[in-house]
Amino acid sequence: MKTGFTDIHCHGGGGFSFSDPDPGHIEIALQTHRDHGTTTQIASLVSEPLEKLATQIKGLIPFAESKSIAGIHLEGPYLSSDKCGAHDPKFLRLPNLEEIRELIDAGKGHIKMITIAPELPGALNAIALLRKLDVTVAVGHTNATDVEARGAFDSGATVVTHMFNALPELDHHVGTIMNELLINPDIYFELILDGVHVNHSAVQLLLDLAPDRIILITDAMSAAGGEDGNYTIGEMEVTVRSGVATLASNGSLAGSTLTMDAAYNRLINDFNVSKAAASVAAIDLGRKALGI
Repeated sequence: MKTGFTDIHCHGGGGFSFSDPDPGHIEIALQTHRDHGTTTQIASLVSEPLEKLATQIKGLIPFAESKSIAGIHLEGPYLSSDKCGAHDPKFLRLPNLEEIRELIDAGKGHIKMITIAPELPGALNAIALLRKLDVTVAVGHTNATDVEARGAFDSGATVVTHMFNALPELDHHVGTIMNELLINPDIYFELILDGVHVNHSAVQLLLDLAPDRIILITDAMSAAGGEDGNYTIGEMEVTVRSGVATLASNGSLAGSTLTMDAAYNRLINDFNVSKAAASVAAIDLGRKALGI
């Protein structure tokens, strides 16, 4: 198989999510992104009740065993209610080591990354456990201070989930996680380069400060490769207009309809990045961050 793009954060496409109980629907979602050049696909799941999340994980195992996906990413449920984004706040939880072990066991070695808000009680112990279990830890959907973020990185977190989105702003008085992210050379940035989630100047800032730490992702939901209309993320209703996905309840961004070829081309055409450097962001760094 020809090597193509790597997407370490994607929830679905072609009208279906990776949480769908029908394997045929999951295959349609995968094929949608294959058609746009993604050959290394991580399947992301949103916050759900633990039993339901475990069932969704088990539904993806055959795809991992057949190498149709390169692993599973749990974006939650250990996230901040202050920065929950398109995650249903009623499903958010505090990190619990026994629960985390059960989720990892359910994944039979195929859970490659979990996103955690590091300020939550128990988060640092959870991060340390996950690293011992060879699971990459991303920080995200968080309101952490720079000190709390530093604790997470010292405990083993190495990725930030969709940089700038569901994170606090830079604060030159108090200090937020953003302060620490920008100066810590060992942290990778996921970046949704759809022209909607992050504006041009903010992308250029990352390119100027840390061009070798950017991982292009889609964070695509089920509408990727599809038409405008009404969709869902978990139990949350989503409206897609002009390719922009927002929660029907409050208008917050709810994932993207991006594909990796579009992100790659935008990096080259809109930011004058070389094809070689764009390939590192779209292919190599995601694999390196997850040890694929």
